[in-house]
Amino acid sequence: MILPALGVVFFDQLTKQIIIKSLNIYETVPVIQGFFDLVHVRNRGMAFGIMNDAKSNSGTWLLLAMSSVAIVLLLVWFFRLKDEGVFFTLSLSLILGGAVGNIIDRLRFGEVVDFLDVYVGAYHWPAFNVADAAITVGTFMIAANLLFARPVPP
Repeated sequence: MILPALGVVFFDQLTKQIIIKSLNIYETVPVIQGFFDLVHVRNRGMAFGIMNDAKSNSGTWLLLAMSSVAIVLLLVWFFRLKDEGVFFTLSLSLILGGAVGNIIDRLRFGEVVDFLDVYVGAYHWPAFNVADAAITVGTFMIAANLLFARPVPP
């Protein structure tokens, strides 16, 4: 079930290209007033701006290395699965697709393109993208599998 991962990578890269072509950096387009905007921002670091240092490339290289290792481990785990069920396999596929989507950005731009901005009043969730959403959903699915289903294979 590698198809969901490929779908995530395709949709992630497509939406990022649309944002790059449609919005200048830091430009915002309100979608749902007071709750959701499209915005073109870049993130050299990890989630929540961790390691987001514009003066140094060391974080980018470290994140590329860590992401590459994670992708290899996910692929090994993914292809070792036998009959673990659609739910668990889908969750791994979403995480894999998200990781690949963001690593493509780091290789192309040295940073990740983020564009989804969710907020309530002045309280903003950090901007994210389709790859980030897929990783988050896949992670929550694995957590649900661990809590409510049979044990995860090694």
